[in-house]
Amino acid sequence: MARNNQLLVPQARAAMDTFKMEAAGEVGVSLKQGYNGDLTSKQAGSIGGQMVKKMIYDYQQRASGKV
Repeated sequence: MARNNQLLVPQARAAMDTFKMEAAGEVGVSLKQGYNGDLTSKQAGSIGGQMVKKMIYDYQQRASGKV
């Protein structure tokens, strides 16, 4: 199965990289710029999970009119 890691809005690449670095810091995982293939599945999953948690929180805030 081919993976598609293309952003829907390519101009958002820098913002997404910053978002990923913030999420990694919040869960205690050190990321470096570029390739991070040495991460364990648990580390990568914790970063992704934190990103999703933050996106859901942001959506809920906007949906409730608090932002």
